[in-house]
Amino acid sequence: MSGRETTTDAQESSREQDSTCAVIGLGQMGSGMARAQRLAGRTVYGVDPVVEVTIEGVVRADLTEALTQADVVLLSLPGSEQVRHVLTGPGGLVDLDLPAKLIVDTSTSDPASTRELAQTLSRHDHVLVDAPVSGGPAGARNQTLTVFLGCPEAELERVQRVLAPMATTITRVGEVGAGNIAKLANNLLCAIHLTAAREAWAMARAAGVDAERLLTAINGASGRSAVTEVNMPRWVLSGSYDSGFPVKLMARDVALADQVARQMGVDNPLSGTAVSAWQDLLTTAGPEADFNRMVDL
Repeated sequence: MSGRETTTDAQESSREQDSTCAVIGLGQMGSGMARAQRLAGRTVYGVDPVVEVTIEGVVRADLTEALTQADVVLLSLPGSEQVRHVLTGPGGLVDLDLPAKLIVDTSTSDPASTRELAQTLSRHDHVLVDAPVSGGPAGARNQTLTVFLGCPEAELERVQRVLAPMATTITRVGEVGAGNIAKLANNLLCAIHLTAAREAWAMARAAGVDAERLLTAINGASGRSAVTEVNMPRWVLSGSYDSGFPVKLMARDVALADQVARQMGVDNPLSGTAVSAWQDLLTTAGPEADFNRMVDL
C-alpha cells in the first residue's frame, strides 16, 4: 500500500473501527503520530512520563487509562526494553486483563523480543505487530513516514487503516519481526553509506575539489545513495545538522543490527566496522549530535 490517495477511505473506515487510539511515547516521532491520528478523526490518548507536550485534541493520560480506553495502542519508544515494560511489566497491558487490543510497535526493536512478546500477548487475545518507521521527525509531522511492517496477513487490512493517516508508504515485509529486520537493514545501510561518504569527502577535500560540484557529479552516477541525494545537501552542505535523529540512536541501531546478525550466525565484517565507527562518533561528537556529523566537512 502506498500513496496519499488511500488515506481518505482509510480515515472514513477508521471512524467505525479502532476509533480510539493510545500513543505511548510523545517524543518528536510519537507526537507527530498522535497529531496524525487525531486529524484522522480518532480519539487519541497520549502517554509520556517525561516529555511535556501539548497536542491539540490529544488527551494526556496515564498508562492505565490510555490502555483501558483505547482500541489501538501505538508505541513510539526507545527500544525493546521499554516496549516490554509497557506490555508485560508491572501495571502494563497484560497486568490489566483488558479486552483484545491491537498493538502497533513503531519502535526500533529486537525482532526476537518482538516475536516473543507477540506470542505472550496472543495468549491474552491481543495482537502485536512491528511497524518501525523511516522519515524522521519531519515525516511524522507531515504524515509522510515509510513503514516496515511485520504483520500476520489476516491483520493486514486493519493495520493499514491504522497506519494510513501517518504514512505514505506501508510495506508488509513478512510476519511479526520482519519489520524490525527490515528497519535494521535500512539503518545499517544508511550508517555504512554515511561512513563511506566521510572517507570520500575527506579525499575530495584534500584534493581541493568543490563539495557541491562533487555531489552533483556523484548523484548523476552509480555512487549515489540517499545519503548523497538527501542527507548531504539538506543537512551537511547546508551546515544545519538538524535532522532530528541523534548519533546515539544510529549507534544503537547499528549495534543492534550487528547483534542480530551474529545471533543468526551471519558473518558481517562490515557491520562490525560500522559499529566501531559510530561508537567513535558517539564519543567525539556526543550522543545528542545530529547523526549526519559522520560526514562533517
